[in-house]
Amino acid sequence: MANDTRARILEATAELYRRQGMTATGLKQIAAAANAPFGSIYHHFPGGKEQISEEVIHAEGVRYGLLVGRQLAAVTDVVDGIPEIFASAATMLIELDYTEACSIETIALEVASTNERLRLATEAVFTGWIDSLTQWFTATGLPNEVCRSLALGCLTSLEGAFVLCRSLRSTEPMIAAGLAVQDRTRAAVHADT
Repeated sequence: MANDTRARILEATAELYRRQGMTATGLKQIAAAANAPFGSIYHHFPGGKEQISEEVIHAEGVRYGLLVGRQLAAVTDVVDGIPEIFASAATMLIELDYTEACSIETIALEVASTNERLRLATEAVFTGWIDSLTQWFTATGLPNEVCRSLALGCLTSLEGAFVLCRSLRSTEPMIAAGLAVQDRTRAAVHADT
């Protein structure tokens, strides 16, 4: 039962962070959303909001990594499949009425200059994603340094598109980002042949 309460707190925190960011989320709001007594926050997370946030960052990093990993694994041709990945993100935004996106990005923007512990946690997640994308791009046969550059461009485009889509309440930036990443990848493949 105690682990259930702890899990509910983490899940509620992650959802609140995806919707409104870390700074706008208070501990009382987390307890209410988790249907948990306020005292259970410090019982399960003696480090308070910073500890909860760090654990959410790592858990969300794994969750998003698995979600995207399944999508990447289903792609049979990297160049042709890139727009599908971005279109899937666009569909998710529509289904969620643009209320949620990547919580790691949101937290990273909030803590990059103010909280080194949480910045390092977001760095670890992004590094893992970059490494996974780099590995995925190796299916093109391109050298590792080119694959890493493509991975960085892909992740940067995806994360930036999330921000624009939510602000504009349109999937146009996500679709455009996918096509731009596809064009860059195609150009790299053709330059290498």
